[in-house]
Parts: sequence; structure tokens; C-alpha cells
Amino acid sequence: MTDYDTLRAALDPLGLLLRGGFHPTAADGLDGVSTVVVVGNAGPAMWSGFIAGRRDEADPLDAWVRRVLTPIAAAHGARLVMPSDGPPYLPFQRWAMRADAVRPSPLGLLIHPAFGLWHAYRAALLFATCIELPPRSDRPSPCAACADAPCLTACPVGAFTGDGYDAAACRAHVSGPDGAPCRTGGCLARHACPVGRVHAYGPDQQAFHMAAFLG
Repeated sequence: MTDYDTLRAALDPLGLLLRGGFHPTAADGLDGVSTVVVVGNAGPAMWSGFIAGRRDEADPLDAWVRRVLTPIAAAHGARLVMPSDGPPYLPFQRWAMRADAVRPSPLGLLIHPAFGLWHAYRAALLFATCIELPPRSDRPSPCAACADAPCLTACPVGAFTGDGYDAAACRAHVSGPDGAPCRTGGCLARHACPVGRVHAYGPDQQAFHMAAFLG
């Protein structure tokens, strides 16, 4: 019988993590689903697994995640869903906040008390059976105690205001002649956050994500 620890062991060699889960109610509209387990990554651990299995295909990271998780889902009697499935798109951010100790940051990204902004949610496994889940941590958002909010002042073009994100200004800067530091080293606002810096992605991983953003 599938349990949470067995799933965790199946994901470990891939650099993917179980990010908690929840038992949906009728209000979630997930008919026939008794357990949602969220899958993601934190820090650079996933990158080596992705590089080893990467193929020349569209959306290579999503394709790799789907390729490696499909047999795991099948082996454990789960249905695999991903944020890119849709429209309609599944509410992955809401699911993440129910499953894990994450809250919205001033940048709009979900911040984790340990990983900071250096994490992501890649998929979910939907089970018809009820699986025992670890208790969700109720650690507060680190942003609540961050008076200086350096993330809001680090962007060269002020794309983040705390009230919204100017994606057009960000894209124009990153793709322009002055955007090389962002293109090759990652978002400067994200780097300014003091939480979880030890988990920051490596340069190649950050450049890959920035290229995908511009693509």
C-alpha cells in the first residue's frame, strides 16, 4: 500500500520533493479524489537529474517532470496533474498553501520559511484513497518580520512594488543591453531576499529559467 514515505523514497533520486498534501473537501471539486500530494523542488538538487534526462523538446523541464513522474504515479495508483495542464488550470498556488508552510511574498512568489524563494511546485499526485499525511507546519511567513523588504528595491527597473508586478518592464530590461546580470545570474530582486540563500539555484539553473521567461 502506498504511503507518504514510500513516495518520498521514489522521488529522492530525481531531486524532487514531496511538499506536503491535503485531503480535499467537496468544495474543491475534485470528485473521487481523497488525497492530494504536492510535488516540487527546492535548491539545486533537481537540476542534475533534469540535465541527465533532458531531451531536445518543447518545454524541456515540464516534459522531464511529466516523463519521470508518470511511471511513479502509475505504480502508486495516482493521477498525475501539472500546473501547465489546462485551461482550465488547477489552483496550484492555493494547493501549495494548504499543503506546505508557504505564503505570498512581496514579489508574488510563494516564500518558504527555510527555502526562501528558491523552490517551486511541479506537479501533484491525486489519489482515490486516503493517505496519511505529515502535519502541515504553521511556521509564519518570514516576510512578516522583514521590515526593510530589500526585494522591493533591488530591481533595476522597479518592476516590483508590493502592489503588483510590471512584467513588461521586467521583460524589456532583462532582454535589453543592461539586463545581462539578470539573464545570466537570475532575478536580482529574488537574490535580495535574505531567506534561504543557501538554497539558491546555481547559475546554469537560473539562466535556464530566465531564458524560459524571455522565450
